[in-house]
This record gives sequence, structure tokens and C-alpha cells, in this order.
Amino acid sequence: MSQQQISLPAKLINGGIAGIVGVTCVFPIDLAKTRLQNQRSGQQVYKSMMDCLVKTLRSEGYFGMYRGAAVNLTLVTPEKAIKLAANDFFRHHLSKDGKGLTVFKEMLAGCGAGMCQVIITTPMEMLKIQLQDAGRLAAQQKKPVMMSPTKLVVSNTVLSRSYNSGPVVSAARAVSATQIAKKLLQTQGIPGLYRGLGATLMRDVPFSIVYFPLFANLNRLGKPGPDQSSPFYWAFLSGCVAGSTAAVAVNPCDVVKTRMQTLNKGPSEEIYDGVMDCVSKIMRKEGPTGFLKGAGCRALVIAPLFGIAQVMYFVGVGEYILDNFSPSFLSV
Repeated sequence: MSQQQISLPAKLINGGIAGIVGVTCVFPIDLAKTRLQNQRSGQQVYKSMMDCLVKTLRSEGYFGMYRGAAVNLTLVTPEKAIKLAANDFFRHHLSKDGKGLTVFKEMLAGCGAGMCQVIITTPMEMLKIQLQDAGRLAAQQKKPVMMSPTKLVVSNTVLSRSYNSGPVVSAARAVSATQIAKKLLQTQGIPGLYRGLGATLMRDVPFSIVYFPLFANLNRLGKPGPDQSSPFYWAFLSGCVAGSTAAVAVNPCDVVKTRMQTLNKGPSEEIYDGVMDCVSKIMRKEGPTGFLKGAGCRALVIAPLFGIAQVMYFVGVGEYILDNFSPSFLSV
């Protein structure tokens, strides 16, 4: 592909394939991250990531570790495609003078990518979290998990009340993610699916500002020459290092986002009126370590996810597909 012109359809294909492969590989760890982040002091069901995975496997079976995966796999393609394509798009237009990007311009491109992706990320995370956290609530209440691999235990009162109203799950019935989305749309409209948008922006914009410039500079170190690409293994390692670094850096924002987007509450779990209220309550009741919950899991999720993404992206699977299997009108 020409260095002077980018193919957005190819970038979208690359990002989509990368997202599907990456999510399939690391989703159980992401589930553990969500459950660990939602635990409160004195109500711990899980001691660590491995303890969470073992208990989930024992109580919910193998597919229990993939609760919410269907939602993620459905929406991760446009989410990752938008993120990677937007960053490439902004980098391309910020380097029109033919010179390399400064660190500031790389951060600016990453900021733009992070702001674009939340269009998909916010509702995706909103639905995924409800599915992922249901097993924790069931274990906390010592009740069987009443759902199929793609079902969520939830009461009618939770979705009929205002967002994050915080009732304890009771008189549960199993509903799908689609039903949750429909109920939110009926009762709260589009804003119901975009609750936690501010917290999502707080997480994704800084993540992209850190990740993309760091990856670009690490990847550049592996290039044999100025006009040559780095080996695929170097792209993978660069994606892993940059991804895990950015993930840990913004983990406090991820904890706040997870807490705010959790509709169902266990006994004595707080409700939040906004981002600052959430931050204040976590700091007061759990201390600074409360913001680090799930940091190790998040690093383990993001590292291979973005390593795989960058390999797919730079190998050029999308370009190959467009060149060999698609009609000419799809090319840009």
C-alpha cells in the first residue's frame, strides 16, 4: 500500500479481524477483571484473578467464562476498526508535509482515535458488564446462576428504575443483552445505553494518547531501515508493551467506568451520582488501592489484544482481501 494514501476499508477489515481474534483469546481474563473491580471491601467473592477463573469454571462451567462475549464479538469489530482506522487517518493527515510526526502530533492522533471509538465502546461495555458481573452477584448471594452462556440474571425493577438505582437482585428472571438494550431504550432512550460516557472518555482518550505514540516509537526501533517495516514479532511485542503500559496507566478510570455502568448492585453496594461522586466514594471507603483493582487482569487483557491487533494491522490482511476478493469500488 502506498505510503501517500491509506485505504480506510482495508483498515476497517484489519481492525475488525484483530478485534475478533483478540477478544476470543483474552475474554475470560476480562470477565475476571470486571468481577474483581466490582468487589467491595468485606464482600470479596474472589481473592485473585486465578481464584475468580477457577470459581467461575466450577460454578458456571466453561462457557460461564465467556458471558458477554457475544456482545463483545458483535461490537468489537466496529469498535476496534474505528479506533485503529481513526488513528491511522489522523496520523496520515497530520503528516501531510512528508515529515515524521512529532510526539505531540502522535498524541493528538491518539486523542482523536479515542474520542471516535466511544461511539461504539460505551454501549458495548454497558451491556457486556451486566453479563459479566451477574455471576459475581449470584455467588455473593449464594444463589445459583440462573442464565445460559449469553443470559443475565436481572430483575424488572432494575431496568425500570433510573440508572444505577442500586436495588439488590431479587425475583430474577433471565433476559438477553438484546432485551436489556430494548428495555433501556424504552425507559431511558439513547442516553440509557450511553450512561458512563464521560467515564469511558476519561479512560479511552488517555489510553489512546499513551498507547499509539508509545507503540509507534517502540515499533520504529525494530525497523531494519528507514523505508522498511519491522518484523511481525516486533510489532506484536511493541503492541503488548504499549498496550499493557497504557492499560495500567488508565486503570483507575476503568474502575470508575465499571462501577458506574453496573446496573445491578449487591447488598450494601454504593450507588453513584456521577464520576466525581464515584471517585470520592471509592477513595473514602476503599482507599487508593481501590483504583488498582483488576489492573493486572487489564494488563493481561490489553497486551495480547493489541499485540494481535498490530500484527493483523501491519501484515495487511485487509489490503490482501480487498486486492484479491472484493469489487474494485471498495478500494479507496
